[in-house]
Amino acid sequence: MTRKLFRLTGIGIVLMFCLLSAGCTDTQATESAKGEVSIGYVTWDSEIASANVLKQVFEKAGYDVEIVAVDAGLLYQAIAKDDLDCTVSAWLPATQANYWEQFGDDVDHVRKNLEGAKIGLVVPSYVTIDSIEELNGVRDKFDGTIIGIEPGSGVVQNTEEAITEYGLEYELLASSSAGMAAELRSAIQNEEWIAVTGWNPHWKFARWDLKYLDDPKGVYGGEEYIGTLARQGLAEEKPGVYGILERFHWTPADMESVMLTIENGESDEDAAKAWVDAHPDQVAEWIGEN
Repeated sequence: MTRKLFRLTGIGIVLMFCLLSAGCTDTQATESAKGEVSIGYVTWDSEIASANVLKQVFEKAGYDVEIVAVDAGLLYQAIAKDDLDCTVSAWLPATQANYWEQFGDDVDHVRKNLEGAKIGLVVPSYVTIDSIEELNGVRDKFDGTIIGIEPGSGVVQNTEEAITEYGLEYELLASSSAGMAAELRSAIQNEEWIAVTGWNPHWKFARWDLKYLDDPKGVYGGEEYIGTLARQGLAEEKPGVYGILERFHWTPADMESVMLTIENGESDEDAAKAWVDAHPDQVAEWIGEN
């Protein structure tokens, strides 16, 4: 099945999407036997994997599910305004700290669904520097550029701050998750130096020998976690949905296996289905059957 990614340019479009495809205004009247669920996510490879796995889980539990791809700021805003039910794409406490400061009082922080995440500047292991503080001394090796992902993403905003804090004489080139990976692949094939905005869990760490540059100023924060957020009132209105969100958690290895399957050519939906089919006990626990 072809992946449907909706890049929304405003909350009005998010709301319109819900009205047309999910019947948000008449949810109580039009829900099927188990109901409808809308899941928002950002288009990082990690969150494509988690959103599609969670979609499969909800479908196994009998729900009708829509997954909606939006930029991080719009994702928080949509949940705060009840335009989406939930997300499992909240990178905290540092990566999306600005969005949490704006909308945290208006959303329900359900739980941590994955621990041990991290963001920072990533280089191939053959690069002979180990710290962000060393970047200016080898600027020519990197052509004075850092390859980013989507503008507005937390790791890009952190990198803009790092350029200022460390006085880096570098240009940050915004791209996309796929674009960043393509640039990284090309550089490694040619044994060239490259610095990218990176995070894990991500399949690139399974594919290539990479390392984070040390961040002595702590611009990128420490260990991150990925959190589950829900709109306020979801627990009372859809307790079955909320129960699955409360139970959903997995490991970086779980997530990376789905990401790597997608990178190897499977569709998002097929990769998620393969993982769900291979982990029936874990899925049953999330659904509440165990």
